[in-house]
Formats: sequence, C-alpha cells, structure tokens
Amino acid sequence: MNVLAHGIGSQHDLPLSPFYAFAGAFAALFVSFLALGLLWSASRFRGDRAGRPIPFALQRLADARPTRMVARVLGLAAALFVLLHLLLGPNGPDHNPAAGSVYVLLWVGLVPASLLLGPVWRLLNPLRTLHLVVCRALGRDPAAGRPLPVHLGLWPAAAGLLALTWLELVSPDPASSTALLLFLVLHGVVHLTGAARHGARWFDHADAFEVYSGLLARMSPLGRRPADRRLVLRSPFNGLDAVPQTPGLVATVCVMLGSTAYDGFSDAPSWITTVQTSPLGRTTAATLGLFVAVAVVATLYALCAGATRLISGQLSHPLTAFAHSLVPIALGYLVAHYFTLFVTEGPHTVMVALGADNPAPPEPPLAPGGIATLQVAAIVIGHVLGVVAAHDRSVRLFPPARAVAGQLPLLALMVAYTIGGLTLLLA
Repeated sequence: MNVLAHGIGSQHDLPLSPFYAFAGAFAALFVSFLALGLLWSASRFRGDRAGRPIPFALQRLADARPTRMVARVLGLAAALFVLLHLLLGPNGPDHNPAAGSVYVLLWVGLVPASLLLGPVWRLLNPLRTLHLVVCRALGRDPAAGRPLPVHLGLWPAAAGLLALTWLELVSPDPASSTALLLFLVLHGVVHLTGAARHGARWFDHADAFEVYSGLLARMSPLGRRPADRRLVLRSPFNGLDAVPQTPGLVATVCVMLGSTAYDGFSDAPSWITTVQTSPLGRTTAATLGLFVAVAVVATLYALCAGATRLISGQLSHPLTAFAHSLVPIALGYLVAHYFTLFVTEGPHTVMVALGADNPAPPEPPLAPGGIATLQVAAIVIGHVLGVVAAHDRSVRLFPPARAVAGQLPLLALMVAYTIGGLTLLLA
C-alpha cells in the first residue's frame, strides 16, 4: 500500500538540477511581481459576474433531469461497488480495488474532473443522493432544516480532509478493508445526520469531498453565474475571485497544502527512521508530523496576513481576504505530487476492478526528467497564479499608495512555500 500512501514514488528519482529549478522559480515569482506592480493598477476580475454563456443547447443538456439522474445513479453504484468489495473482497490493493478507488480514482481523480467539469462531486455525491431520496419519500423539502451555525463555515470539511489524509498517510494500514470501511461508514453517518438536521446545504459546507471539489473547480473554465444560473466559460481567475470568504476556508486550504507537504517528506529515509525509532511509537510520531506540517503552513500564512494588515492599515479580515490565492498553490502541489500516482495506479485499480488478479501497473507516460519538469512547473505556475490573484485583490482593497507594499508579505510567503515545495521534490 506504500504506493497509495505517497504521491510520487521517490523524489530521488527526479534528475533535475536544483539550482536551475530554484533559479527559474524565483525569477518567475519576482518578474511576475514586478510586472504586476508596474502594469496592473486596477482590479480586473469580476468573480461570479464574469463569463461568456455557453450555448443554450449545452445548458439544457447539462441541467436536464436525465443527466442529473445518470450522475446520481453512477455515484450510488460506485459507492455500492466500493462497500461490497470492502465487506466481501480480499485484503490488499493488488486483489481488491476498493482502496485504489477511494485514494486514487476518487481523491486524486477529483482534481482533473473538477478542473474540467466544475464541482462534479456535488452531483455524484451518494450521500446527497440518499438524502434526496429519503426526503422525497417522506414528502420533505431537501433544503429544509435548521439554519447552519454562523461560524460553522468550512470547518467540518477541514476536519474531514485532515481525517482522510491521516488515514491515507499515517494510519498503520491504510489499505485495510476494516479501516477504510470504518472511515466511510463514520463519514456517511456524520453527514447524513447533519443533512437531516440542516438540510442539503450541510453538504456544501461540511462534506470534505464536496468542498475539496468545489475549491478546485474555482480554477475550472466552466462556471455558473449565481444571478441567472447560466453556465459560462470564464477565466479561472474570475472563479478564484468568487471564492466566498467563509470561516474555515483558510484551515481547509492549509490542510490541503500541509498534508501534501507531509506526503512529500514522509517517504524520506530520515523521516522513516525517525518515526520507526520514536519512543512515542510510529503512528503517534507520524500523526504529530502531519499536524506540524499543516500548522507550519497555517502559521506562515497567518504571519503573512498579520504583516499585510499592518502595512495596509485598514484591512479588517486579512486571513480570508487572500485565502483564495492559496488555491492555485494547493493545485500545483497536488499535480506535482500525485500525477505519477494517478496515471499508474489509476489504470491498475481499473484493471483490478475488471477482474485482473495482481496486474502490473503501466509505466508512467513520461521519463523521469519529464516528470521532474512537470512537477517543478506545476509548483511554479501555481505560485505565479497565486501572485496574480493576490495582486488583483490588493489593488481592490488597498489605497493605491500601499497596493504594492501591501503585497510584500504575500510575496515572501510565496517564496517560502516555493522553497519548501521544491525542496521536497528535489532535495
């Protein structure tokens, strides 16, 4: 199961000069920052108001009842498939596709699916479908329920993401059918109970998979205008600009970043030796390592937000004001760390699901040098996109005289994250 617990096989397999990688990354960040400061003096992004409507025929097809029914049935069928294999199938990902279906096809597969199609898990989510079916059987409005607590925000989703990454990266046997079944049953009970109490809006805020897919979908060229529900083609920056400044947003993105960072160094020989020889025990030491990785990411961002507030002199909520700029960084890390896993273990899981016994995973489509280049490019591009998103928000929120200076803490944060991300890949 080691390959499922780590996004890339080994960072030592990547033949790319660290000097050129770091030099190129820093050049891209500083050139972007200077160019934006000189040429971009007014906000250009319009959030949910932006976008070119797609043809009505495509809109009708996407919103048609049969289309949504098919998506819901597929989601339920996939969930039943996984549960049956967890209950009745053998242990081990070479003979049972359940673990690969959750960790690879779902968790990693949501990244390209959400980027291409938008928040797809909202339609596929079997828990949302079960809640809908029960409500209709009882003659109840699925949206009916008690109002969500004001400060709930995305905090339940952040906790769910942390629990899933703990199971995948820290637990003694993440491929164990018992452990995975227990997690999925608890996940289902918690969210069906929440939906019964608060209505379907519970999933929008609390379901880790829906929030994860929804944040990544902000980078999709396909979006929906809230005003008239039209599907539109838009710049990903407008999608980012429309990310709601919700409590728990920072925690959710920091869990995405920190858990991916932990995945990057958890297979390093020095860390493996540390957790195996720790007097606390392997699981406790690894758990602390995961929490520390998330805490470091969050602390750096909090320090950056505090410095930004001091420089601007008027920003009341700096933590959430720039949290959207972390989403492309998280996406870059996800692509860098999980590309190889998805293109090798994804087909392997499908072959096992189709009945093959212990099939050999396909070779990666790129040579080690190509994989290294792709991973470095993903991290660098993610940070540059974050700089652009932060700059546009800065010129909107800050007085002109402080717009550039107010971004210096954000630039320092991007540099720190870049150093950390490239070090995990290339050290």
